[in-house]
Amino acid sequence: MYQSIREPPAPDRDGSAPALPPTRRTLIASQPINPPARLLMGPGPINADPRVLRAMSAQLVGQYDPAMTAYMNETMGLYREVFQTENEQTLLIDGTSRAGIEAALVSMIEPGDRVLVPVFGRFGHLLREIAERCGAEVHVIEAEWGTVFTPEQIERAIIETQPKILAVVHGDTSTTMAQPLDELGAICRAHDVIFYTDVTASLGGNTFETDAWGLDAVTAGLQKCLGGPSGSAPATFSARAVELIDSRKSIEAGIRSAGDEVSATPIRSNYFDLSMIFDYWGPKRLNHHTEATTMLYGARECARLLVDEGIDSAVERHRMHGGAMLEGLRGLGLSIFGDTRYKMNNVTAVYIPDTVSGDAVRGELLDDFGIEIGTSFGPLHGKVWRIGTMGYNARKDTVLTTLAALEQVLRRAGAGESITPGGGVAAAYDFYADQSAEADFAASVAL
Repeated sequence: MYQSIREPPAPDRDGSAPALPPTRRTLIASQPINPPARLLMGPGPINADPRVLRAMSAQLVGQYDPAMTAYMNETMGLYREVFQTENEQTLLIDGTSRAGIEAALVSMIEPGDRVLVPVFGRFGHLLREIAERCGAEVHVIEAEWGTVFTPEQIERAIIETQPKILAVVHGDTSTTMAQPLDELGAICRAHDVIFYTDVTASLGGNTFETDAWGLDAVTAGLQKCLGGPSGSAPATFSARAVELIDSRKSIEAGIRSAGDEVSATPIRSNYFDLSMIFDYWGPKRLNHHTEATTMLYGARECARLLVDEGIDSAVERHRMHGGAMLEGLRGLGLSIFGDTRYKMNNVTAVYIPDTVSGDAVRGELLDDFGIEIGTSFGPLHGKVWRIGTMGYNARKDTVLTTLAALEQVLRRAGAGESITPGGGVAAAYDFYADQSAEADFAASVAL
């Protein structure tokens, strides 16, 4: 890093004001990156699995090296298992989870298309904004934060608005709610609607079945239940979605061959043009962009670890540790936000006690214990904390440590009268004991 400085000028011999000397650039030595130790127990990102970080330290290879294309093919196969799909077009979009959302929407939406967005939290508003920027005529229905929609409400809105696309978030970390999707695919098919969802917050920690639920387009991110860093967006697209996207295919001039498609209504982004990205990941190996190799290594390892654990086992792990956190927070005397029937396994929102400053408590947790929890947005800002148990951090030790630290900070902040001493850790221990007993009983019945 360089800093521009000026040295003090020496006076001229005649005593007149001297001219300023030329600016000299001085090199300031930079220090190596050395982040503080943190336990990230907020709504994401979380601590990446060390095995993912090790995979990301591997050396680069050329983008068409046989090893690289083999890794790409392996990654596609692994994510078909993660998404629970047979979709050929299952791949990575280079960028954060928002890049995946934008790629899906800009590639499927033509200006003037009608899009229906059910909003039950902050990220529904994000889908709305991206669709509007794509030129869509966006129709919105809204549910109170902390609740979700019934299939009947969504079908009624589809009948009224007749959209081309239904775009809905699966799990919205701003409210911790998960919108049930299992009945929406059949509704969309009945009304000839393309069904898209963002599963960044939910994939890997909650039941999700692309094909069984009739999804056409799904995008995600690594930084939550998948246990990786932000920067790569796994995605999958049905044959219906691929047909729609390819109907707008327009190969860019610099790599176009005789007979290649040139659409009259091309996708309005080059980088996020899925019709070309499909050909980059497919047998054509279209030279669209240079794959983010290090992120591919990480995304592949995230999927490999999840498949090795077993998707159902990973969901159960998130359910168990998320349940222990929920009961521990109740054991402390805190009130849970939202309709817990629809809460995601991996994140819980609790009301901040009236007697404390929410930001001060979060700050002391971070400064004294190295633990990060989250606040929220919009109507929930300053009213709730969001505490996550996801990915690599969905473990018993992280749950107990967070509950014990939170109790001490709350007591120091003046909430001692409303906090049950030892109640958080005790309630979590009781929950784990009940889960163990249930598992032992189930195993004995199976025998």
